[in-house]
Amino acid sequence: MHVTGHGSPGPPRRTPRTPRKAASIREVAEAAHVSHQTVSRVVNGHPNVRQETRSRVEAAIAEFGFCRNASAYALASGVTRAVTVLTSNSVPHAYAATLQGPEEAARAAGYSVGVRVLTPEDDPSRTVATATATATGGGIVVIGFDRLGAAALARVPADVPCTSAVEAPPPRRPAVWADDRAAARAATRHLLGLGHRTVPYVAIPAPTGSRASMAPRAEGRRQALASAGVTPPPAIGEGWDAPAGHEAGRELARDPGVTVILCGNDDLALGVLRALHHAGRAVPGDVSDIGFDDAPHSGFVAPAPTTVLMDFRGLGRAAFQLLRTQVESDYRPPELTLFAPELVPRESSERRTA
Repeated sequence: MHVTGHGSPGPPRRTPRTPRKAASIREVAEAAHVSHQTVSRVVNGHPNVRQETRSRVEAAIAEFGFCRNASAYALASGVTRAVTVLTSNSVPHAYAATLQGPEEAARAAGYSVGVRVLTPEDDPSRTVATATATATGGGIVVIGFDRLGAAALARVPADVPCTSAVEAPPPRRPAVWADDRAAARAATRHLLGLGHRTVPYVAIPAPTGSRASMAPRAEGRRQALASAGVTPPPAIGEGWDAPAGHEAGRELARDPGVTVILCGNDDLALGVLRALHHAGRAVPGDVSDIGFDDAPHSGFVAPAPTTVLMDFRGLGRAAFQLLRTQVESDYRPPELTLFAPELVPRESSERRTA
C-alpha cells in the first residue's frame, strides 16, 4: 500500500476528467431497440417480457452501467423499495443463512435492505415501530425462530406489509417455514433404524414462551419415538451454541445407557462431541451424535457429525418474494421451490452391533 503524506511530493497531478453522465432509460432502450417501457419492465422484474428481448435489454443495461433511480421509481409507482429484516441473531448458521436470503433477493430486485438485531433489553413495540418507520412504503421480514423474533412479529401493525421465516406457521401473517417436525421425525427414525433403542435430545429454544420440549424439532422426535412404541426421554438443555451442547453432553455422557444423542443444531452437536471425548466415550463406537442444519463448518471436524440439511437461504429468499407480492400489487413471483430437509450421513453415526 502506498501512502502519500503531507510532506511527500506524491504522484503528479492529473487534470480531472468530466464525470461520465449516467445513462438514461431512453438511451438503454434505443441501444436495445425497444421502448423505454420495455426497459422498465425488465428492470422491475416483470414476467411479461420475451427471453430474447430481456437478454438484449440486460446486455444494454450492462454496457451502459444503467441504474434505476430508486427515488424516481417510488414517486412514479407509489412503491418504496425498502425492506427491514428483524432478527435476534446473525451468528448461528440458521440465522445467518436465512438473513442472507432476503438480502440477496432484495438487492436483486432493487430494494434497499436494512437489518435490526433484536436484543432481550429491547422494547419489542419500540423496535418494531422503528423498523416500520424505516421501511415505510416497503415492508418487514421477521426471522422468527425464537421468542424475541416471535414477540416482534406479534407487534407488527396489521397494515404494514410483513412476512416471516418461522419454524411453524403463525396465525394471521404470511410466512414461510421448513417442516422441522418432519425433519426431526426422519432423523429419529434413521437413528432407530441403526439399532438405537431410544433417542435423547439436546434442545434448541422454543420460538415462543412454551417449553423447549414443545418446539417443532422436539415434537418431531417425540412423534417418531411414540410411533415406534418408545417412551421419549425428556429433552435436555436449551441453547444455541457449542458451550450449551458441551454442558448437556457432559450430563448425557455419564449415563452408560446413552448410545445416541440428537441435537437441535450442529453447534450443539459439536459441543456434545467434545464432552463425549472428555468423558472417554468414543464416537461413533460408544455413542452416535447427530446435528441439524448442515452448518458449513460441521463437515470439517473429526468425526464429522451426521446432520439434517435445511435450505435456510431458500427460506429467506421465499420470505422476501412473499413480501414483494404485498408491496407491489402487480408482482407475480416465480414458483417458489423449497428443498425438503435431507439427512446427510457422516462419521458420527453408525449401526449398533450390540
